[in-house]
Amino acid sequence: MIILGRIVAPFGVQGWVKLHPFGDDPLSWKKMPQWWLSPDDTAEAPAWKAYKLAGCRAHGKGWIAAFEGVADRTGAEALTRQYIAAPREAMPATDSNEYYWGDLIGLQVENEAGEALGTVTSLLSAGAHDVLQIADGEDEHLIPFVAAYVLDVDLAEKRIRVVWQKDW
Repeated sequence: MIILGRIVAPFGVQGWVKLHPFGDDPLSWKKMPQWWLSPDDTAEAPAWKAYKLAGCRAHGKGWIAAFEGVADRTGAEALTRQYIAAPREAMPATDSNEYYWGDLIGLQVENEAGEALGTVTSLLSAGAHDVLQIADGEDEHLIPFVAAYVLDVDLAEKRIRVVWQKDW
């Protein structure tokens, strides 16, 4: 399952929920007829519950969504803190130089000199841009996921090349 975001709170009294997307285009999720929800982002695929999408739209600087069968605030409250995911085959295709966070988790990271820096363990949304969290044993590196630092993402080779020195 590819984790797309999280439900953060109910919105209004008609079953709508506020979303915290882990990407930049939640409106493209409308192309999926259903979303899968779970309180555990590491759950296996059978543990995710499918919800048919009734609506999704921008609201101010955020996003809200509604699901069939969730008609009131009490139902929306029950979905709070649930993760939103989808199987890879249900996801909209990405353009070149676009990636789902799930595509990057587990990739090996190396610098321009070919020195291994570690493995991507997660990504953080830092407002202006996303940040790669990289673990190398007990060492951890946080590298901005922007062109100034990320030179190349090669999903086939399971590798990311970055501008970074081990002693920074």
